[in-house]
Amino acid sequence: MSAPPAFPSKILLFGEYSVITDPDARALCIAYPFFGGSLGFKRNGRGPDPELRAFASFLRFLGGSGGLPAEMDLGALDFDIAQGLSFDSTIPMGFGVGSSGALTAAIYDRYAEGGPGGGRGGRGGRGARGDADIPALRRALAALESHFHGSSSGIDPLVSYLGRSVLVRDGGDPVPVDVPDPGGRRGGVFLVNTGRPRRTEPLVNLFLEKRGSRDFRRRCRDELLPATHDCIDRFLASDREGLEAGFHALSLFQYEHLAPMIPPLFRSLWRRGLEGGDYRLKLCGAGGGGFLLGLARDFRGLEELLGRHEVRRVAGV
Repeated sequence: MSAPPAFPSKILLFGEYSVITDPDARALCIAYPFFGGSLGFKRNGRGPDPELRAFASFLRFLGGSGGLPAEMDLGALDFDIAQGLSFDSTIPMGFGVGSSGALTAAIYDRYAEGGPGGGRGGRGGRGARGDADIPALRRALAALESHFHGSSSGIDPLVSYLGRSVLVRDGGDPVPVDVPDPGGRRGGVFLVNTGRPRRTEPLVNLFLEKRGSRDFRRRCRDELLPATHDCIDRFLASDREGLEAGFHALSLFQYEHLAPMIPPLFRSLWRRGLEGGDYRLKLCGAGGGGFLLGLARDFRGLEELLGRHEVRRVAGV
């Protein structure tokens, strides 16, 4: 059996839009080692990786402006890029499972010196990830990942760096948590591949526009947040029946109020899940494409229910 990837992908299981509505909202982001990546050296002679060169330029800019959150050996990074450094990744880009977060975590781990979390894991074992100052580490990783998105919460690279699932508690302090294992369980959470990438920024902007409506803000406060928090509590407690009720509420809210985030080809499948009792669907991250998340009472027969769409189990409950 092969070793898991050094820096796994992530899935924002619950909290994708509720965290925008309230600073005290909770979110649960889990490590998903089915996808992952690690730094290495390519030997195909194609020259320096342009994505890594752009990232290194951004880090030099941060350093020059005093915004670099930790001492980083940027000279070593530049040298390694010239020698063919690359990020060998199986994480699909534009699918909401943390491709930029994993790259950020890998670069920080190898080239940070004495920052939160220890760093230098790529040169001397796995660094001090288990003893990290998690709030400070989150801020440091957020600064680095802002290269890819303009801004970052730091949660994606934090999950990848720690290799663990993280609960964002009321007030924003993240803590590592354990999640139910799918082994031996009849039902649980799964991913559905929509087969199309998406961009997060336009979808978030659309949600913020909807937030301009007083009625929508009230619905988010009275329906979206309680259902999200209930799902997190029930999921971590392995309460399947309670999770089904909360998941149904989330699925219905998103179907009725976030329809533009649901890929058109999946709306009938989504509605069928709401009307039946075998599964429910919800957004995975911003929506619009990438993956959808689902909850099934029984994984047996799920692929038949969902037709030709690719389905992967994530966690049991």
